[in-house]
Amino acid sequence: MLEKLFQLNRFGTSVKTEMLAGVTTYLTMAYIIFVNPAMLADAGMDHGAVFVASCVAAAIGCFIMGFWANLPVALAPGMGLNAFFTYGVVLGMGHSWETALGAVFLSGVIFILLSLFKVREWIINAIPATLKKAIAAGIGAFLALIALKNAGIIVDHPATLVSLGDLTDFGPAMALTGFFLIVAFVQRNIPGAVMLAILLVTVVALVTGNVEYTGVVSAPPSLAPTFMAMDVKAALDVAMLSVIFAFLFVDLFDTSGTLIAVSERAGLNTSKGEVPRLGRALLADSSATVAGAALGTSTTTSYIESVAGVAAGGRTGLTAVTVGLLFLLSIFIAPLAGMIPAYATAGAIFYVSILMMFTLKEVEWEDLTEAAPVAVVLLLTPLTFSIAHGVTLGFITYAAAKLLGGKAHELNTSVIVIAALLLAKVIFVG
Repeated sequence: MLEKLFQLNRFGTSVKTEMLAGVTTYLTMAYIIFVNPAMLADAGMDHGAVFVASCVAAAIGCFIMGFWANLPVALAPGMGLNAFFTYGVVLGMGHSWETALGAVFLSGVIFILLSLFKVREWIINAIPATLKKAIAAGIGAFLALIALKNAGIIVDHPATLVSLGDLTDFGPAMALTGFFLIVAFVQRNIPGAVMLAILLVTVVALVTGNVEYTGVVSAPPSLAPTFMAMDVKAALDVAMLSVIFAFLFVDLFDTSGTLIAVSERAGLNTSKGEVPRLGRALLADSSATVAGAALGTSTTTSYIESVAGVAAGGRTGLTAVTVGLLFLLSIFIAPLAGMIPAYATAGAIFYVSILMMFTLKEVEWEDLTEAAPVAVVLLLTPLTFSIAHGVTLGFITYAAAKLLGGKAHELNTSVIVIAALLLAKVIFVG
């Protein structure tokens, strides 16, 4: 049955290899079941319900990706998008978390339509590679600011806006310890490096009495507080269009980039560099986003950590299915997730931010028309505390730099139209 479903022999793999690859991928991305509930709880959502929603949404995405697209790509609620959900849409713009869930739902539905009608190719080809790299790096910088703020390493200051916190306090010290452990574990190729560091910091917090022990295993918390709580009607308001666009835009490029990278690493891409069964993979991603919003979590997306499983031999959807099964089993460790303090996950968030800023090495820094928009997105995404603002200003800067810098021929009609629309939004809407 497994051979028929996943064509193991065709890809030169086995059930044992695929399952081991799935375990490897799970260990590299399981930190999300601790980080995501903590981040969305800041938006006022129920921690336990979000924990279960995160696990189930990840499982649904992995199952669709594995059984239908037959690719070794795992999915879960995305880092960066969850930060935008909480700190951008809810706390920053003042919308309710129900409305934000409605925006996530609508972005997933639009993503499905774009995939079905093949508009996705037009959008991806229309956006300059420079801006794609800038957006990834900008989200990385945004995550870094959130991690440092949550850990107390950076604090507010009336004169300078921000200042260095007291690094000798327990929280900041543990956050730094966790980050250093992750760097050491990853460099030494220790499996589950991120999750292991989070758990070690939590153990220290327990031993020192900074966290109260509440158990490890229990029946799953209720989904009721978040299940179908999304407010789609409120999300259809004109003021939410930019939010929906931001959710869609980031997920679209994050997913496409991840699928290309993972498939390339697995040796599955065609001679033209195309991802096999790309349409099915995109539909798996967008369907998981819709399901996740209904359950009560932010955008579900493909994870670059899937490369770890590919490196361990994963070549088919059985790897993704294995990850999905492990996420389902994870719903029984809610007490452990509830004990994880913010400073224990801060190091993990900061580590992810570094990975996302790797794209900066590919920027043509000698060309100011390329470097300027990258710098705008990189700096203004965290400083405005908004991915949407960073992307908007980056698009406008790119178009202006090319037009005024004598390189108008490098602009396509799509970029000009998008930049003009975003400029109009800034002027007339804000």
